[in-house]
Amino acid sequence: MTTVVKFPEIVNLRVTFRKAPIHILEKFTFKDIDTAYMIFKQQGEIDECMILQTCNRIEVFAVGDNINHHSIINGWSFLSKISGNELNEVIEIERGDGVIRHILRLVSGLDSLVVGEDQILGQVKRAFEFSKKNLHIGSNLSFIFDKAIKVGSKVRNVTGINKGSVSVGSVAVNLAEEYSTTLENQNILLIGSGEGASLVAKPLHKRNIPFMVTSRTFERAKSFSETMAGTPVLFDKALENLSNIDIIFVSSTAPYYLLTFERIQKTMSNRHKPLIIFDLSNPRTVEESVESIENVLLINIDKLSSIVDKNIKFRVNEINSAEKIIEDEMVNMDLMIKRKLAEPFVVSVFRNVDKIRERELKKALSILGKDLGDRELKILEQFSHALLEGIMSTPMNNLRREVQDGDLFGKEHEIMKIMEKIFNYENDRHNV
Repeated sequence: MTTVVKFPEIVNLRVTFRKAPIHILEKFTFKDIDTAYMIFKQQGEIDECMILQTCNRIEVFAVGDNINHHSIINGWSFLSKISGNELNEVIEIERGDGVIRHILRLVSGLDSLVVGEDQILGQVKRAFEFSKKNLHIGSNLSFIFDKAIKVGSKVRNVTGINKGSVSVGSVAVNLAEEYSTTLENQNILLIGSGEGASLVAKPLHKRNIPFMVTSRTFERAKSFSETMAGTPVLFDKALENLSNIDIIFVSSTAPYYLLTFERIQKTMSNRHKPLIIFDLSNPRTVEESVESIENVLLINIDKLSSIVDKNIKFRVNEINSAEKIIEDEMVNMDLMIKRKLAEPFVVSVFRNVDKIRERELKKALSILGKDLGDRELKILEQFSHALLEGIMSTPMNNLRREVQDGDLFGKEHEIMKIMEKIFNYENDRHNV
């Protein structure tokens, strides 16, 4: 039985800051990423899966036959213990070319909270490498993301869209300076030692602003300070002395509140000037009710929207240039994907026809006898190859051209069906 060659369906489901503020977004995170992969890949129609999870987005990319996105939503609902109806209110769904375009905009920083930020490119790379290493993806998503990551780098190199204050951390530092007028005389505490914390530490260090850094594990704080600057302090000691701190940046993966209402209320009872707190964590690690305490200013990712708007207006030229590159790359990727679609068929046909050539050449040589010299044998060999190329090249090149022109992507794939029957071709489409 022959199999119609076609590029399998690609689907993207995502919950991002665009439709869900951080306190909503954090409810849909996958607490155990390995379990999430297992749940999604248990669904028969999903052959490949990649999960991207950052403080601003949770995304699932899936490849397979006739994917039912409701199955993914049900799995997501089960994992996050949130009703499907609640998830449907904030989820965005893309299929086909829309997914490719979204991926290119994503890696280029155009879909980020802070336009042009570099962090997302690294996050996509790590998610890609993890899913590849653990065999969650195959040739299709590997091809798409490998190409997309290169496009993300190209956009930054050509447009310079990543220059300037374009990470959530650097925006938070700038905002802290706006509120406090100057950072030089402020006592600053950074809670966290991961990537998010490094995005705060870099601009502080670049401006020679002293700060303390703490983590739930002192060794991590010490290691962080050795590479990113800052003075390491014990976690408990840092929390005990919050009354001496003017600005706190929190970027932690702790599954509970590090700064509770009671703790900050106690801190402010011993303090008689403002305290600014930036919660850059997802899930939140600063209790939201803290902002009701007098003289406390709590700022989380949701509250960076106004800064993001300024960033977008300032970068309109870079954004337009980036969008042009993405549209050009969409065309290139479309051609490459379609070429990839037909190539296994073309290679297989040439391989089978070449076997026939070899078989018939041997028959001919046996009939002609042993009197043929090396020159005659070489001529016959070359003739058989030329005959094969002359007969097969035109229909195969026409097939490639038809695929690239998009003429094979109707529902019935009639041309490909006919070609498969003519050449008795069988193929596992998952190796496309």
